[in-house]
Amino acid sequence: MADIQWFPGHMAKTRRQMEKVLPMVDAVLELCDARIPAASRNPMLGEIIGNKPLVLLLNKCDVADPAVTKRWISEFERGGGLAVAADCKTGTNVQRAVDACCELLADKLRAFAQKGMTGRTPRILVAGVPNVGKSSLINRLSGSARAKTEDRPGVTRQNQWYSVHKKAELLDTPGILWPKFGDPHVGFLLAVTGAVKDTLFDTEELAARLLTQLSTETPDLLAARYGSELQAVSGDLRVTDGKLPDWQIDESSVFSAGLELLSAVARTRGMLKSGGLPDTERAAIMVLDEFRAGKIGRISLENPTAIP
Repeated sequence: MADIQWFPGHMAKTRRQMEKVLPMVDAVLELCDARIPAASRNPMLGEIIGNKPLVLLLNKCDVADPAVTKRWISEFERGGGLAVAADCKTGTNVQRAVDACCELLADKLRAFAQKGMTGRTPRILVAGVPNVGKSSLINRLSGSARAKTEDRPGVTRQNQWYSVHKKAELLDTPGILWPKFGDPHVGFLLAVTGAVKDTLFDTEELAARLLTQLSTETPDLLAARYGSELQAVSGDLRVTDGKLPDWQIDESSVFSAGLELLSAVARTRGMLKSGGLPDTERAAIMVLDEFRAGKIGRISLENPTAIP
């Protein structure tokens, strides 16, 4: 998988808008994908927000491995910050994320009160990569579907303030990615979870790579969903420190192993073309949709022990 360049004009504009409003912001609530907490954090965000208090919300925890998510939270909090696992669609723990921001701002809120600014509520900037759940969070907290949501990246295109039960004001921002993914594995993780447009990738390649990783890490879940044919990949493919072998070295091996698994999925689900050949294109679309919806199981694709 080659290096991916992805930085549409509206994302460059988002960065400029974010920098412009930062003086009005008290804290930052950053959303990441609980299945890929490291890969779904924009490394540019730290330099943009500077020393603003930060709370990390690990969204979509309902489709991530809960034990792995717990380890990620411990890992992030070891650095002195606060992290919350939540599901913005159902509302699980979303209020806790706002409360955590207020905890970090306790001294500032007391200072407001001492100055007679009793009506001054915390102003929190909501940030994260595309399709990570920012608008769903806003809608859940504000009690209405006022922020546009779609299951695709790049829907929110401008900053907008929302009041949350008179406790805080949230600033919704468009998703922002960094200009280039130097690590092809990061590009794969963002693509397979839907943070970047599917049109940038070959769907069969994405699904094949996903199946290869799942066959080594969660073979029982894979077999339960698609049949006993899909057992762990044997041979030289092994997961090391939470990652598959380097794509550049094992490109053909990883893809051919995954394509074999994809063909097995197509046969199991009766997705056949004329002549009885497996329709791997249809199967790939189904596998990606079912993974993203959590139908294969609660799966995390990154392990904190693998991150330096």
